[in-house]
Amino acid sequence: MTLTGFLAYSAALGVAAAIPGPGVTALVARALGSGFRSSLAMSFGLMLGDITYLTAVVLGLAFVAQTFGMVFLAIKWAGVAYLAFLAWRFWTSGISPETVEARKGKSGGLASSFIAGLAVTLGNPKTMIFYLAITPTIVDLKTITPADYGILVALTVVVLFVVLVPYLALAAKARWFLKSPRALKVLNRTAAGFMMGAAAAIAARQ
Repeated sequence: MTLTGFLAYSAALGVAAAIPGPGVTALVARALGSGFRSSLAMSFGLMLGDITYLTAVVLGLAFVAQTFGMVFLAIKWAGVAYLAFLAWRFWTSGISPETVEARKGKSGGLASSFIAGLAVTLGNPKTMIFYLAITPTIVDLKTITPADYGILVALTVVVLFVVLVPYLALAAKARWFLKSPRALKVLNRTAAGFMMGAAAAIAARQ
């Protein structure tokens, strides 16, 4: 892979991770309800989930990418449709004070927080769409070497750490924001705009 490819992957992952979704909601709620250490453990679980999907794409879908072009075409348009649906959901409802409050009680030890983060990512359709629909458009799966894979894993950890840690670090200091319907509306509308932009970008790519 080229430097441009690595940068494109990092930028796309950063935008996808920064857009609020089930993972960010769970992480913020854990930070508010259980503190920084517990939410940090959860963030490592979220990262492992992303690495799991990345590994599956590189190892399992490289062959599919070469052999079944129509499969990826179907995944691409499924991704476009799902991102558009998410954009609509965030525009009309999105994260609410009740959503965060409902998750606050789900606390536990570091191990349970880690497992919860892994489970949230593995079951998150937004993460699936990123790795199945977006990653193949910016990463040439047919030419990835073991060294390239190692760099992608390292970039995944660094990007997610940079994006997620500020969320959990600021959560406890921003309770007013998470309880303000007006502030959350701005957050949700911004997320909807990013998702619709991502859907349009995927649809436009050949």
